[in-house]
Amino acid sequence: MTTNNDQYYINQIIDGDTNAFSVLVDRYKDLVFTLALRMLKNREEAEEVSQDTFIKTYKSLHKFKGDSKFSTWIYRVAYNTCLDRLKKNKKHFNDVAIDEFAEHQIKTIDNALDKMEQEEHNQAIKDCLTLLPNDDSFLLTLYYFEERSLEEISKIIGIKANNVKVKIFRSRKKLATILKHRLEPEIIEHYERERR
Repeated sequence: MTTNNDQYYINQIIDGDTNAFSVLVDRYKDLVFTLALRMLKNREEAEEVSQDTFIKTYKSLHKFKGDSKFSTWIYRVAYNTCLDRLKKNKKHFNDVAIDEFAEHQIKTIDNALDKMEQEEHNQAIKDCLTLLPNDDSFLLTLYYFEERSLEEISKIIGIKANNVKVKIFRSRKKLATILKHRLEPEIIEHYERERR
């Protein structure tokens, strides 16, 4: 859907047509929930954060200036709502121990994944994303499954595009570490001698 189309509904809501908001909720609820689940690792909390996200969005719609896509804006609200929830819970999820992967090794893992069926590939990544720390999981969901640009991701999480690039690289290193342990041994042999 185009941004203009979103803007049409935003204008309707601001003009007092509250029903128009349900169109926007339907359009973005699945991804907002997925992103919240990646951050919080808990379905119930993700559902609550999704609801909070839409309540906050509704209340501050008049502040939306249209200088970014509406989707970018709503994912940013979701991200910040997740951060608030994590602070409130004071939950600290264990970080994944990172083996130092060189860039070419990450590429080789990507290539190994490319050899798998696209569906298996996506499923493998989705399974492993749930094991990553909150931020990494959120970031890579936008990067891999939403195919968002660095520019858009930087607006969502509020850091410079160059820093997003660094963060994505680090997140992919963590993902690579997990994938390495989860992939079939015969695939691993393609890119690494078995460690005994």
